[in-house]
Parts: sequence; C-alpha cells; structure tokens
Amino acid sequence: MSSPEYVQFESGNIGPADASKSPRFAGIATFARLPRYEDVGHADIAVTGVPFDSGVSYRPGARFGPAHVREASRLLRPYNPEADISPFAEAQVVDAGDISVNPFSIAEAVTDIERAADELRAGGTRVVAIGGDHTLALPMLRSVNKTHGPVAVVHFDAHLDTWDTYFGAPMTHGTPFRRASEEGLIDMEASLHVGIRGPLYGKDDLRDDERLGFAIISTHEIEVEGVQAAVERMHRRIGDRPVYLSIDIDVLDPAHAPGTGTPEAGGMTSRELIRMLRSFSSTRIVGADVVEVSPPYDHAQLTAVAGSHVAYEVICAMATQRS
Repeated sequence: MSSPEYVQFESGNIGPADASKSPRFAGIATFARLPRYEDVGHADIAVTGVPFDSGVSYRPGARFGPAHVREASRLLRPYNPEADISPFAEAQVVDAGDISVNPFSIAEAVTDIERAADELRAGGTRVVAIGGDHTLALPMLRSVNKTHGPVAVVHFDAHLDTWDTYFGAPMTHGTPFRRASEEGLIDMEASLHVGIRGPLYGKDDLRDDERLGFAIISTHEIEVEGVQAAVERMHRRIGDRPVYLSIDIDVLDPAHAPGTGTPEAGGMTSRELIRMLRSFSSTRIVGADVVEVSPPYDHAQLTAVAGSHVAYEVICAMATQRS
C-alpha cells in the first residue's frame, strides 16, 4: 500500500494527507490524517492515544476512545476560520500513536504513561493525550511538572475528580487531581474546575476540593452568568501562569456526548465548550488531555466528533504559542 501524500506548507511543516488525492475515508486513521511521528522525525505538538480504562468506576470502554476519536477526526480541516489560524502550518503536529500500558495494573499503567510522556516531551514537544480514562491526568501532570513545576490546571468536567480513594485504590479516574495536589504538581492559587454539576456525596467534597487548591465554575453559573463571564473568571484565576488543560468529555451534556462512562444531565453544549477553549489562544498551554470517550455508548459518532473537535481547538490554541 502506498504512503499517503501529505500537504507541505510554506513553513516547511508537513500537514494532513491531501484530501484531493486521498479520500478522507481511506487509509490509516491518524488524528486529523496527520503524519505519524516516524514520518516526520520531530514535532512541536504530538497527539498520542492512551487506551486505558482500568481506573473507571462505572461504565468501561474508554480504552477504545483513541481509535474512535481518530476515526471521527478524518473530517477535520487545516484552517480554523473562527480562530483565524492554520494550526498545522504554524506548528509541526503529528500523531505519535498509542502509549502501551498495562491493562491489569493501574500503578504500572501510571508509570508507563509518565515514562512515555517524558520521552515524547524530551525535545520540547507538547503532548495532547487522547484517553482513555481520567486516571491518565496524574502521570501527565507528573511529566509536565519536571519541566514547568506546579502548573495551573484548568479541568473541564462534570465531576471534581478530587476524591480520595475508591475501594481503597488511590489512583482511579476520580482521584487524579487530589493526588496531583498532594504531590505539589498544581498551582493551588490558579487551578479550577469548569462545568461541575450533579449530586455529590456531601458538603465535605466541596470543602476538600477548595483545600486542595481548586476554584469552581459550575454549569449552573455558566447558564446564569453566560459563557463570556465564565471565560473572564477563568482567566482571572489562571493569570499568566503555564496551563495544563484536562478535558473530560462528560463536561458536555449527554445530548452532545452520550458515549462516556459517567454521564450527568444538565451539561454544557459543544458550542459553549469550544468557545471557552478558543479563549486559551493567548495562554501558555504546556500540555493537555481529552478523556473518557467510550465508544460502546456512543451514537452516530456524536461523542467522537465532539472529542475530535475539542482536541483540534486545543491544538489551534497551542499552535499560536511556543513551548
């Protein structure tokens, strides 16, 4: 089988496969039909899959998320008119394949992810991880911390993910930001959750979360105050600090993202989330993840399409900056 014919930009960067010469539905599904890391040899931004969901507490299936998001990303195009940027011309973006993780041991998987992230980031490459479940945020933050120290974490999610343990397990998809705070990986004056909603176990959940260094912008507040007000609050909180974006697809309402492990009613629309992500174009993003896409519960690729566009908008914001 012949190799795809990639677009060469004036900047010298290699972009997606040329859709006029290779139909979008043909060939191996890399993210946005971008070249593989081995095809280019270097990258400013690397998209990598983390097919791991042994940390889920309810519906499994996110281990198949990276492939599902890649498949839906075939239709992404190289110019973003709203952001007025051609991200693949501004930065060399590649698909770095999947990180191979142990599906039977959460502790070993977390080590595997951190090691692989270190290797990808060694030359200054910034990583966008496609999950997989939210457990992966902890090893990603451990890796980023080695270069940048404590970072502002902007966490889009229906859930806090700052609980202590599940059945005595300290590393699950509901605990990564508690561990990250305890380990000094986050900037406790600048981190926040966006899109929180739904029932909690009790008021102590909120007290613990504040003690761990997080502010909250709930979905209810976004509804009442508006998206722009939420954007302004968010950026006042993070200031000019380096930012790690962590996006659980269940921040979206199940109408926009049914294919996820722990859906909650009353969520954001995909349009609202994309608008908020575009506000990061002037922010120094040092890493990101998009997690919890679970294809067994998806319909007509709704969740995969949302996940692929979310990752694309993150890449667009990153492409305006240098690491």
